[in-house]
Amino acid sequence: MKTNEFISELRHAPENQLVFVDGYGHAVHSGYHLTELKAASLDTVDCGGQANQWQETIVQLWVPANPDNDYMSASKFLKIFDKVRCMIPLNLDAAIRVEYGDENFFQSTYDVRSITHDEDVTRVLLQTPETTCKARDRRNKSSRSEAERETCCSAVAQSCC
Repeated sequence: MKTNEFISELRHAPENQLVFVDGYGHAVHSGYHLTELKAASLDTVDCGGQANQWQETIVQLWVPANPDNDYMSASKFLKIFDKVRCMIPLNLDAAIRVEYGDENFFQSTYDVRSITHDEDVTRVLLQTPETTCKARDRRNKSSRSEAERETCCSAVAQSCC
């Protein structure tokens, strides 16, 4: 989900409690804090030797040792987001991700799969990010040969210093 889509969804129900959940129904504990917003620029080279660039907005959540019993409201989240947006260059077209971990959530940076609104709760469904081979994905789109698809990584591995 893009940052602008995420923020737009929160603006639909600003007074709702904002609850982050996974596909198993586990929720980030009430009393969590939005501890950091990150404007991340990634520059990578995949195993096929192709450079890649993209941006992400990363929301970092944290639960203190003695958390409140209440969830953050969407309006409080938006107030923090709007203030930070004036301080750092957040790309609203970038994917938004949520960084979190506890006894129910493996420490990771999760994708936002969807947002739903109930009477007084907005639920953000988090999804574990998937790993892929970009070189293989490119080859699968353009190549007919299974042998070519299987050797997508060999060009970089053989030419590496």
